[in-house]
Amino acid sequence: MLRKDISKSIIQPAISIEEAARLPLPGMAIPGAIAFSPDGRWISYLFSSQGSLVRQLFKFNPQTGQSSLLVKFQDGGVREENISPEEKLRRERRRQYELGVTDYAWSPVEETILLPLPDGLYVQDGVDGNPRQIVSNKDGALLDARFSPDGRWIAYVQERELYVVNLDESTPRQLTCGARETGKSHGLAEFIAQEEMDRQEGYWWSPDSTCIAFEEADETHIPIYRIMHQGNDSTGDNAWEDHHYPFAGQANARIRLGVIHLDSSEPTWMDLGDEVDIYLARVQWEPDGKLIAQIENREQDSLKLIRFDPHNGAAQIVLVETNPVWINLNNLYKPLKDGRFIWGSERSGFQHLYLYDHDGELIHPLTEGDWMVETLAAVDEEHGLVYFTATRDSPLESHLYAVPLAGGEPQRLTYLSGMHAVKVNLKSRVFCDTYDAPDQPPVITLRSLAKGELLQTIFTPGDSRLAELKLQPPEIIQLHNRNGDLLYGMIFRPNPEFGPGPYPTIVQVYGGPYAQLVKRSWQTTTFMRAQALRSLGFLVFVLDNRGSARRGLKFEGVLRHKMGLFEVQDQVDGLHWLVEQSLADPKRVGILGWSYGGYMSLMCLFQSPDTFKAAVAGAPVTAWDGYDTHYTERYMSIPQSNPDGYQNSSVMHYTEQMQGQLLLVHGLIDENVHFRHTARLINSLIRAQKPYQLMLFPDERHGPRRPEDRIYLEECIRDFFLNNLR
Repeated sequence: MLRKDISKSIIQPAISIEEAARLPLPGMAIPGAIAFSPDGRWISYLFSSQGSLVRQLFKFNPQTGQSSLLVKFQDGGVREENISPEEKLRRERRRQYELGVTDYAWSPVEETILLPLPDGLYVQDGVDGNPRQIVSNKDGALLDARFSPDGRWIAYVQERELYVVNLDESTPRQLTCGARETGKSHGLAEFIAQEEMDRQEGYWWSPDSTCIAFEEADETHIPIYRIMHQGNDSTGDNAWEDHHYPFAGQANARIRLGVIHLDSSEPTWMDLGDEVDIYLARVQWEPDGKLIAQIENREQDSLKLIRFDPHNGAAQIVLVETNPVWINLNNLYKPLKDGRFIWGSERSGFQHLYLYDHDGELIHPLTEGDWMVETLAAVDEEHGLVYFTATRDSPLESHLYAVPLAGGEPQRLTYLSGMHAVKVNLKSRVFCDTYDAPDQPPVITLRSLAKGELLQTIFTPGDSRLAELKLQPPEIIQLHNRNGDLLYGMIFRPNPEFGPGPYPTIVQVYGGPYAQLVKRSWQTTTFMRAQALRSLGFLVFVLDNRGSARRGLKFEGVLRHKMGLFEVQDQVDGLHWLVEQSLADPKRVGILGWSYGGYMSLMCLFQSPDTFKAAVAGAPVTAWDGYDTHYTERYMSIPQSNPDGYQNSSVMHYTEQMQGQLLLVHGLIDENVHFRHTARLINSLIRAQKPYQLMLFPDERHGPRRPEDRIYLEECIRDFFLNNLR
């Protein structure tokens, strides 16, 4: 990309480009993967005491309030250069950037810790023990290792087959076979499940640890989409990678669900019915040893809860959930010991909990109202209480609540305004609360489940950058769109030296479903690009338009079969509101976004050229027939049944209307939103004789990971807006 020499006109920013590109974000080098030891004596977590991305495993003693290192590795664990190609792709699916110790698990029954590392699987016996390797990766990467419920076995996937190893014997045993020869996989979640269905696992231990349910995924019939490593010096096998990518309207993976006993060589296949084109959404075991699966149809308007006999595969449909908008998958199913179960549904327009009997008959709702349950934190059957997090007090916050299984009014257990992420331990009757707010970096405390009283402080912010940067939280505002819908937004005002306004304005946008940007969270304060641009004199505006998450299915479902229309209207209405407040200069408005936000940047620039003068579109979807099945078809149906919707939702449909300045950014090895999206748009721009600028990252995927790439990206975005809006 060619850049003008504007160095003389750049005002020295209070937030440097290097700071804007640095990870972890200020105040966000916090403990993660918090877990309780089986007896509740310890709380473990991954953390970097240096405030870097390289984390180690620590333990916290609730009795003394002291933290110390739990596991010590001389080589530091995971590094970018020692991650296998398979694990790199799994990290992409999870948007994982951390290094060092990146995963661990307690044995369910004793103080034994499982540590998956690049060279193999390790276990540590006791908090004072030393890690010992039980399986080497010399025969291939070891993926998704997990303890059996009795703690005697560890299962994992290697070379697309399922293995187990006994902790006393340390001799791996291959359970499944045939996948390598046929090109299938056993025990791994397919691409769609990992990327779009929030299902990372492909196998499930039975409660008695005698057998494992597993997924067989066949993607061999899906045409290969090859991605060339154009920036790679190699011309050998490392010069490309092949993916069986399921494009909208095209073939999906063929799925089977099997159960195999540890002492058997042949699986029993579950009867999934006559419908072949289905999604295996969720799999769990019931306490009595029956297998439960949630099966979603291709249209994503029906979800079946099916109970299987693992001995013969016989199926019984327990209930069928339907919705004329679409089914948003959740993790709110919970079987109880007495045969009843808890089920999550959006049938009322908001996601709530319902109690059912064993045969699928509704007993009563557990929650209701114009708010949504987000997570099922724990079920205390002994005391008859259900713990969950929800938006009951505000769609901009998340709190922990308890409601009786017998029915009743929820009791709120977190009190500070903001976001609360919790980890509940019923045995000790406590929960870990990770709390943050726009003016409060995350703090982690241990609290009582009775009334939420503080017991111990586990972590408080210690980032020196907080005092140096003096980050200003954004101002949260409310406005109504042209239809009267209430929308929430955030304003990052320029530094005082730039006067009262109106200001050159940049909209930072995502705008798509299943996401929310505006909330009372420290994450909003650490929109470091917005902070850097604010310090240059720009007003940065963020608005959650219709279609975004945590506002109910009606609010989200407005974009059904017509993406990129109502979202743009709301962003335009937001800009008009800013102009009316004398905050935004209507002649100097830009927009930037990534992924769906990149799509929105393009749609706003092209559909509303009188409003938006410049746009940065990073890794944008430009035509929905080029994106994957499960995400796209949930909102747009298949292209064959909604051709007008696909045409009108394509960026290329509006290219002729473009008038402003455009910067396109894309990673050439993006296996999620392929560079093909940007290439197709470039062809359309050329045909329409429209100017554009292009910035490519040959060795990056969906988002830049390398520090030098991140810094270069922020420099180019800064210069682009300074050139075109100042």
